[in-house]
Amino acid sequence: MANLDWIVLGLFALALVGIILWTLKKKDKDTSDYFLAGRDATWIAIGASIFASNIGSEHLVGLAGAGASSGMAMAHWEMHGWLILLLGWLFVPFYARSGVFTMPEFLERRYNSSARSFLSVISIVSYILTKVAVTVYAGGVVFKDVFGIDFITIGSMQIDFFWVSAIGLVVLTGLYTTFGGMKAVLYTSVLQTPILLFGSIAILVIGLVKLGGWAEMMEITRAVPANEFGDSMTDLIRSPKDGNFPWTGVLLGSAIIGFWYWCTDQFIVQRVLSGRDQKQARRGTIFGAYLKLTPVFIFLIPGMIAFAMTQKIDPETQRPLLDLANSDAAFSTLVKELLPKGFTGIVVGGILAALMSSLASLFNSSAMLFTVDFYKKYKPKATEKHYVLVGRLATIVIVILGIAWIPVMKSLGKVLYAYLQDVQSLLAPGIAAVFLLGVVSKRTTPKAGMAGLVVGFFLGMLRLGMKVYYGDDIGDGFLYNLIVAPNWLHYEIVLFFIIIVLMMIVSTFTEAKDPKSIEGLYFGSASAEQKALTRASWNNWDVINSAIIIAFIIGFYIYFW
Repeated sequence: MANLDWIVLGLFALALVGIILWTLKKKDKDTSDYFLAGRDATWIAIGASIFASNIGSEHLVGLAGAGASSGMAMAHWEMHGWLILLLGWLFVPFYARSGVFTMPEFLERRYNSSARSFLSVISIVSYILTKVAVTVYAGGVVFKDVFGIDFITIGSMQIDFFWVSAIGLVVLTGLYTTFGGMKAVLYTSVLQTPILLFGSIAILVIGLVKLGGWAEMMEITRAVPANEFGDSMTDLIRSPKDGNFPWTGVLLGSAIIGFWYWCTDQFIVQRVLSGRDQKQARRGTIFGAYLKLTPVFIFLIPGMIAFAMTQKIDPETQRPLLDLANSDAAFSTLVKELLPKGFTGIVVGGILAALMSSLASLFNSSAMLFTVDFYKKYKPKATEKHYVLVGRLATIVIVILGIAWIPVMKSLGKVLYAYLQDVQSLLAPGIAAVFLLGVVSKRTTPKAGMAGLVVGFFLGMLRLGMKVYYGDDIGDGFLYNLIVAPNWLHYEIVLFFIIIVLMMIVSTFTEAKDPKSIEGLYFGSASAEQKALTRASWNNWDVINSAIIIAFIIGFYIYFW
């Protein structure tokens, strides 16, 4: 990078430090302050944090790489703004009435303590082994590529720059999350989100100009077959025989994953729980839904641009416009090759912002799950300051575990990333079904909720374990054909409906919870006062903006159908 880029990056870092110091002055009085920013966040901070928390390595590396390798296939997961609206319009009232800190705590209110503990364990382990690990690994890879530094020499030792950038990312993010809590996560997101958007839009525009425009990009990628069934890179809806993204699986399958992630996962919902009231929380989800429309254009399409540039020959040099080592290097290669001085610093700041914000959210959510769902059970009479201290210590432990996992992540690398979407598709059905039936009907019993969680997790992990066991080998036999052979999205959908049916059957033969004990936590149970409070929290502008988002998503599907 040029000197100007380092100056721009330095200014970004100073602004970030300023915000963190400002949040540190606002001392955390209790767990509500530390984990939920005192439940006083406004819609701008909530929406920005939802977006910044979501944008991590899977976008900077994975989504851009997916654009370069498979075109529009992964766009379904990015057009989930409507599911963020579902969080705001459907689930915010339930979560607000319950007054909970965590999603496992909500399951305890709705079902029982066993459901709470089981979901907490699943969440913490999955955060450390997947989200934290992949973000840290990708951060090391991206910064090593962008900065163009292979090794740092200290005395007679040469240290791989991957380790310097990866560990530095974890430690820096862990420090400000540990001391700043949710306030630091929310308010740094307000700075990070516009920088990330501005820098990524610059990549999109400059890339299109260099390539020759939108039509040129579409023409080149449309000519590239995505499978043997006549679909191209630009097709969003693909043949039901497509091995990876059949339309029969992708439409509902991506929605199940999206429902779990956007409406029930602590990682995202914690931002909404920090809202001042239902109005701020809902408007935060609307703002977040608007922002969620952008990743296709600022990450996936730049990946397609990078691929198109490898296919187009420069008439002057008679070489491709871009040399791409592999698809996962698409975004960082565009940053390095296309941006003028100063812009590179902005985009690198945006990359740093995305990775840090995603990690910060993970650290804070994991620490909150441990403190509220486990530690409080053993020391229910401790002071609020004590719980905040435990939360900080838990964050430090999670940071250490994240660092400890890096060597394993580095050795597994692309193997773990390749299984990441599979892991999400296997975790989502059980949790999504339990939350959905829990709010739909009072007849869904505690034993049905626990059965859904346990069976869903077991059948999901059974497939994952068998896939790891078989690797690239093709097996045979009844169990292989039943569990491993089906398309991953089709398996997910079948698993979701199996759990729904199982829960309905178990509910028929087991005792339901006393409706009075779960009042306000399922459809039709809200009191007149609660209904009035929810109705007063939205107006016509909220409806209009939600309709605009849905209309945009429909238009996108029509264009790329």
